[in-house]
Amino acid sequence: MWCFFNIEQMVTYLSDGSCPFVSQSLLEPMFETTQAQLLMLEPEQVLADLAAFRLELLGYRLEVVSSGAEAVDRLRSQPADLLILDTKLPEGDGLEWLTELRLEFSPEQVPALVFSLDPSLEMVRRAYLAGAQDYLITPFDPTVLEEKVQKLLPTHAETV
Repeated sequence: MWCFFNIEQMVTYLSDGSCPFVSQSLLEPMFETTQAQLLMLEPEQVLADLAAFRLELLGYRLEVVSSGAEAVDRLRSQPADLLILDTKLPEGDGLEWLTELRLEFSPEQVPALVFSLDPSLEMVRRAYLAGAQDYLITPFDPTVLEEKVQKLLPTHAETV
């Protein structure tokens, strides 16, 4: 019997090849790689790892950054098909950061999915007003994340 003290240990155990019940073929993308390039702005490493694990299994190309400055630099150099960000960033409020980002990148250029621990309608309203296209309360069901990403990427439903 295995006992994990946190989710990070469990993800590492399942993905590093040491789990005897997980074959390497399961760690390869479940589907063909998609054309969609995702950028995740998530300072919480465990949440970033969990979301990345699921999205990469689905075949998405994903880059994770931990600060707003890194995300803006990345978007300027290579646009992303979807931005996933948290409401709490090292430099402050993620929704204020998104509002500023919208001065440079429209929702059509870079749709945004916001992660938050806050389930209040006020926070959801603030996210949409800041320029988010969808909202996901954390912790989340991985299938809900998958559905929301697919909904925001209708032109990338085809695989390469």
